[in-house]
Amino acid sequence: METRMAEPEPVTELSAFSSDDAIPAECGKSAQGAAGCRGVLAVNGASGRRPHVTPLLGIWLGGALYFCTGPDERKAKNLARNPRCILTTGCNRLDGLDLVVEGQAAKVTDPAELRSAADTFESKYGAHFTAPEGTWFGLGDTIRRNEALVFRVAPLTAFDSARATRTARLGGASLRQVQHE
Repeated sequence: METRMAEPEPVTELSAFSSDDAIPAECGKSAQGAAGCRGVLAVNGASGRRPHVTPLLGIWLGGALYFCTGPDERKAKNLARNPRCILTTGCNRLDGLDLVVEGQAAKVTDPAELRSAADTFESKYGAHFTAPEGTWFGLGDTIRRNEALVFRVAPLTAFDSARATRTARLGGASLRQVQHE
């Protein structure tokens, strides 16, 4: 019987950049926002080297962000030297949610977790993954066979910024920091 550890409860705080009437969103709302965003930017760097930023596909699953890459990709090589990374996603609008997750990328090798990740990628990205004319057709099966590197980044620290336009004033941003203790 598999035993899973309970996810730690985050500590949330509003920052100096928060609006006077800001209310921290529930952690689950930030996760839903991350799940709904189409793309993710990953920032990482090998020790002593300049940072590397790249757009990629990402999913939210079981309290963590997941992404996949090839073994010869620069991000994979950097993560092999230094697993610390930052993932960011959001909306290019004045309203919406932006999310930044800092953590350590852990390579996923468990077959059940790989299947779950592949299923979630296919569900989120639909025909891009499942249709023969899709850009990433077959990637789900490649993930299931453990032929693509899949990384899980559980948030050590996360920031979200929810913006809303208001009639009386612009903004209404709330920024919070979530740290797992």
